[in-house]
Amino acid sequence: MADAVAFEDAEEMLREASFEDCRPIWYSSNAVYLAQMCRDGEVFGAIYKPGRGERPLWDFPEGLYPREVAAYRLSQLLGWTFVPPTVLREGPEGPGSLQLYIQHDANEHFFVQRDRAELHPQLQRMCVFDLVANNADRKGGHCLLDAQGHIWGIDHGLCFHEQYKLRSVIWDWAGEPVAPQWVEELRTASSTIEQDPQMAELLTAREMSALVARIGRFCESKRFPMPGAERHYPWPLV
Repeated sequence: MADAVAFEDAEEMLREASFEDCRPIWYSSNAVYLAQMCRDGEVFGAIYKPGRGERPLWDFPEGLYPREVAAYRLSQLLGWTFVPPTVLREGPEGPGSLQLYIQHDANEHFFVQRDRAELHPQLQRMCVFDLVANNADRKGGHCLLDAQGHIWGIDHGLCFHEQYKLRSVIWDWAGEPVAPQWVEELRTASSTIEQDPQMAELLTAREMSALVARIGRFCESKRFPMPGAERHYPWPLV
């Protein structure tokens, strides 16, 4: 599959392209498909997650796929372009999320990336994002390193719960001060996020209020999160 899709054009392509092929990824807990998409003769890969393939969870409401889109939208509002372009789409198995596929080496996951000092700023910023998005499932394999050295974050279906749910493998900088630039970017974007119509369509009013509150608390603390008393690692770790 060709993956030379311009980032700024990706949302439009994802919405307009046709499904040429759609194959299940069997090791996923929910139904996930690797799709071959085509628009105007250009072929590219995408990850399709239909709502009907989601397993019910006791601690999250039905319909996880809009949260994948909300995570992408949040990253865009912040100017932190590490979540691959993601849209809502009707697909072969019904409505779901469709995300641009990122070419990567699956062996180069977080537990390998953390040993490279030049990648630390990207991982640290992802840690901050996970805190405000309340990511309950940041596994090591959800950090994809591309050939250009850019780390992409994927699998954000378990984000934005109104109750504290942070579970992550990124605790290397727990309690340390964060870069002031990220604090300012979050503070500046907070009102925009709160009033964004796309975010309001993807999350409930209570979830939006909780998101804005988390941003406010982070901007006061200005520190990386500390592990909580409850289970703070996802499983499996990769």
